[in-house]
Amino acid sequence: MALLEVKNLQTSFFTNAGEVRAVNGVSFNLDRGKVLGIVGESGSGKSVTAYSIMQILAPTGKIVDGSIKFDGQELVGSGENVMKNIRGNRISIIFQDPMTSLNPTYTIGHQLMEAILLHTNRNKKQAYERAVEMLRLVNVNEPVKRMKQYPYEFSGGMRQRVVIAMALACEPDILIADEPTTALDVTIQAQILDLMSSLQKELGMAIILITHDLGVVAQMCDEVIVMYAGSICEQGTTDEIFYRPAHEYTKGLMRSIPTANTAGKKLHPITGTPIDLLNMPKGCPFAPRCERAMKICLNQRAERYDLEGPHQAACWMNLKNAVESGVTRIEPLKDNTKEV
Repeated sequence: MALLEVKNLQTSFFTNAGEVRAVNGVSFNLDRGKVLGIVGESGSGKSVTAYSIMQILAPTGKIVDGSIKFDGQELVGSGENVMKNIRGNRISIIFQDPMTSLNPTYTIGHQLMEAILLHTNRNKKQAYERAVEMLRLVNVNEPVKRMKQYPYEFSGGMRQRVVIAMALACEPDILIADEPTTALDVTIQAQILDLMSSLQKELGMAIILITHDLGVVAQMCDEVIVMYAGSICEQGTTDEIFYRPAHEYTKGLMRSIPTANTAGKKLHPITGTPIDLLNMPKGCPFAPRCERAMKICLNQRAERYDLEGPHQAACWMNLKNAVESGVTRIEPLKDNTKEV
């Protein structure tokens, strides 16, 4: 049984302008010890998917349909008391900006100990020792001294290490990392990623890594989900996504990555702008920006189809290519959930 099972997740925000369908039918499974990457441009629904799992949506947000099962337990509709025992204890999250994740009026030690005391049976002395141990684990120098300091006394990279320490203090089964290296320079980013990778292997936890940086995905992830306009457009192993992309949006992302071979040449960005989630198109949401869009793309959304291996994509071009290759029948997925 998968550690995390998400089926047909639909999350909307109800605004004065209307219903914004931020997550629209997302399904995936996550096994223990695996690293799942969720990629896509801003507004694609990556973070909202994570916040739905943690059930920390804004007051205007609501899970309107679907199922989220963690270790066999249904989380949707389970109530705040159940989620309090899971958040931070069994599922932890690293938010995008470490400065806003830390309270500037409390010391680092106080904030670390608070999480440990809340989610474990340790007393204050044991919580202090565990906090120092976690700071040492994430390579924060002079951890005893740092316990007495405030967030403003730390650099951006060191604050991120503290946030990671806080997220891992209770040894969660799943770590959700939402853009964990945003606003960090390249050197610090590499250190944070190496740290997360080594801790993941040491603790055996599963990770959901949310990012727009495909280089980070290539370095860390076993499986990848590509999201656009709140839906999964492609899903597969890292090698399949990078070397055999099957959705036109994924192909556009790959073409926009600078490489050694593109030095001195113009990149090929995806033209146009993301769609308005208040006015979703009838067909494929990427069709207005797709250079290869066909008439059917504008009028009907493709279902996700199984390709070779554990690889799925929701793109009419795959059916077109299959027909031209002589394949007479391709069946859509009966269940849009795949194991990761």
